[in-house]
Formats: sequence, structure tokens, C-alpha cells
Amino acid sequence: MKVSVIGAGNVGATCAEYIALNRIASEVVILDIKENFAEGKALDLMQTATLNGFNTRVTGSTNDYSKTANSKVVVITSGIPRKPGMTREELIGINAGIVKTVTENVLKHSPEAIIIIVSNPMDTMTYLALKESKLPKNRIIGMGGILDSARFKTYLSLALDAPASDISGVVIGGHGDTTMIPLTRLASYTGVPVSQFLDAEALKKVAADTMVGGATLTSMLGTSAWYAPGAAVAALVNSIINDQKKLFPCCVALDGEYGQKDICLGVPVIIGKNGWEKIVDYKLNSEEQAAFNKSAEAVRAMNTVLSEMKA
Repeated sequence: MKVSVIGAGNVGATCAEYIALNRIASEVVILDIKENFAEGKALDLMQTATLNGFNTRVTGSTNDYSKTANSKVVVITSGIPRKPGMTREELIGINAGIVKTVTENVLKHSPEAIIIIVSNPMDTMTYLALKESKLPKNRIIGMGGILDSARFKTYLSLALDAPASDISGVVIGGHGDTTMIPLTRLASYTGVPVSQFLDAEALKKVAADTMVGGATLTSMLGTSAWYAPGAAVAALVNSIINDQKKLFPCCVALDGEYGQKDICLGVPVIIGKNGWEKIVDYKLNSEEQAAFNKSAEAVRAMNTVLSEMKA
């Protein structure tokens, strides 16, 4: 089974590494526009195979999409980060062009592929990929909610002084500092609501820390994070390749679910061999639904930039 990763930067390369280390796919192709960059990353990774005990074949390509042919899953990490002085519209304009071109080239060689969007702004790029590709909606998935939920569970585990593996928690809504919604009401510690261990103020801080989780790392590292994003993508790929039916929060197309239409937004979905297979209704309370609606408004406002670009 082949998985292709478009973009050999930190997130793309780490994603490929985790897929190989966990023996998720038999072949991984890394593609980048920079000459020999993906080839170098692939060769470096292949030289760890005997040390780490995996047989996944990892190859690199400089912009030759034929090497990605017949991929079951394609991960798109391509794009640029927002730079100082750059407007939201400028970022969307540049990355929209990149994601559109990548999606077109990928589908020429892998028309049956399931596409995972990592490029930012992720909710808008997922919406763009859905509209431009005209694929069945179950085959376009934005990754963000898995990463946000992993950060949420990490902050909960630190607040509880408990193993992260014992924590359940989910983040829905947009993949942004002001649009994501950590569902503290539903978070639990081995089945027990975390509200029995943490007071309202502590839970409020956990939620706030989660929402700026990406920005916090960027300020520390001077660049975007890559370990957790790469692991989040690999977990999503694993559930698709091995038909695991995992329940993950992902950015998917809504058609009335959670009260929203014509938008891609983070909600809990079952992930299997066909992509996302079912949206799960968490029965939000009025406060959570209001927050979700507000998140949708913000994402929809970003999506309007796409329409203005075409005008």
C-alpha cells in the first residue's frame, strides 16, 4: 500500500518517518519542489531502516508526480507559513494556489486516493480541495482536530498529574487559536469526568493553553511544530490504511450536521478504508453549540477570500 506525502518540510518528513517506523504502509513517496530535497530526506530515512527494523520503502521525488501513482492516501503539507506583515488574504492566496495545483497533479496519477490536508489555513484549504477536486466528500479530510485534541489531552494530563494515555478529550471546530473548541465537559480520566478532579478555573486554563498550543510552540521554536503534527497525520493514515474505524475529530464537509452547511469544519468522525465514514453527534449543549456556530462564522469568513480571488 502506497502513501504519498507532498511537501518534505518538517511536518511532511516527520509524517513519513512515523508511517515507516510504525510499518503502516509498504511504500512512502515524499515529493517536494526543491531540487533533491525530498530525495535527501527519503535516503536519510531509508538509512534508518535496519536500525529501526522497518521494511517500508521510502523514496523521494523533485516535483515528479508520476512517482506518486496509485497512492491509497495522499498527504498535502505544501504551503508557506504566515510571515510578519503578511495579511490573512495574502496567505490564503498563496497557499490556495499551491493546494489547488498539488490536488490536480495528485489526482492525475491517483484518482482514487483519499486526500489529507495539513496546509494552513487548514479548514479553508480543506474546503478548497473539496470544491476543486469534486471528489466524494468522504475522501477529503483535514487533519487539525486530531492534533488539537492531542494537545488538549497533554495539558489535561499535566494538570491532573496523570498519564496522558489515561486521558480522553476532544477538540472540535476550526483549527485556529480562536476557532477551536476544547470540550472540557466531555473530557475524562479513565472514564471519570475531569471536572471531578479539576475546578472550573483549572479547566479554563487547560482550554486556553490548548487553543494557543501551536502559537506557544512557534514562539519557542521559531517555527511551526512538527513532531505532534506528523504523529497526528500518521495516526489518521493508519486508520485509513488498516480500516481501524478510529473516532477522530477531523475537518470534513458538513451538510446540516451540527447545524452547518457548505463548510468544512472539525467534528468527530469514524475513519476507515473509505476515508471518513460517519459523523458522530456529540449532542452539544447550548453554550458549546453557540461556540461552534461562532467558529463556523470565522471559518466561513476566511472561505470568502477564495470566492473573492475568483471574482
